[in-house]
Amino acid sequence: MKRPQQRRAVFGLPAVRVVVALVAGPVSLAAEAAEPLLLQPPGMVSYTYREPFKTDIPGTLDAIHKLGVCDIEFSNLFGATAAVIRRLLDERGMTCSSYGVGYEALIKSPDTVATDAKTLGARFVRVAWIPHQAPFTADHARAAAADFNRVGRVLRERHSLTFCYHNHGYEFAPHGDGTLFDLLAAETDPADVAFEIDILWAHFGGADPAAVIERYGSRVKLLHLKDLRRGVPGDLSGRTSPENDVVLGTGQIDIPAVLKAARKAGVAHAYIEDESPLFAEQVPQSIAYLQSLAE
Repeated sequence: MKRPQQRRAVFGLPAVRVVVALVAGPVSLAAEAAEPLLLQPPGMVSYTYREPFKTDIPGTLDAIHKLGVCDIEFSNLFGATAAVIRRLLDERGMTCSSYGVGYEALIKSPDTVATDAKTLGARFVRVAWIPHQAPFTADHARAAAADFNRVGRVLRERHSLTFCYHNHGYEFAPHGDGTLFDLLAAETDPADVAFEIDILWAHFGGADPAAVIERYGSRVKLLHLKDLRRGVPGDLSGRTSPENDVVLGTGQIDIPAVLKAARKAGVAHAYIEDESPLFAEQVPQSIAYLQSLAE
């Protein structure tokens, strides 16, 4: 039987012990005996802390580290160099496992992007938006697939990096018997193009994020954990107010189902992303919620 402190050790998050008690309540004997749904400690997307990172990278890393979070997905260098950020991470025993860049930067300069990714220590490079004039169409999906196949092969063959496309909702427009996301997946080579599933944006676009993870299995390497405020309707715009990001488990998304699917798929990294201005209050509660989940 795992004692509560042993479960905390699995996640490595001692700084939120009090929050766990407040949010999760008493832990039952059944829950103590169960395995946590998220087997690895969650990482953090740098965009969550985008404002403090702009003025104080070391201090922001310290704040994240105090929460017990040691894995970062950087999608911005915040005016520093990859080498400087790597040094700051190393000094704190932290890592960068994924590096997010813009579409144009990757398409035009994949080797430069790869150099920064490897300097940071990342194994994954991801893009989170396909430039297009709405609505997103099959032509957009096919053109992006061709670009992704090319740069994904460069990243794999020259640099031993894995490229991941991060969905943003508009890809789940109906197409044939499936969606445009299905078309994008079918048009890309699994050897060169993997996925980072953002569960809020998948839900916002009308998909079931757990079902998407189950469908694409081992192609899903990364996950963005975020939740959508109850009552907010979705659409195919790929845009909603940052205030609609809420504490995990308090919104519309079935987080346990997502984590079960992610575990089955062998997802390598799951990152918390909270775009809300209340991120400093919400992130510890989201961590506590993840700790409370077991089966």
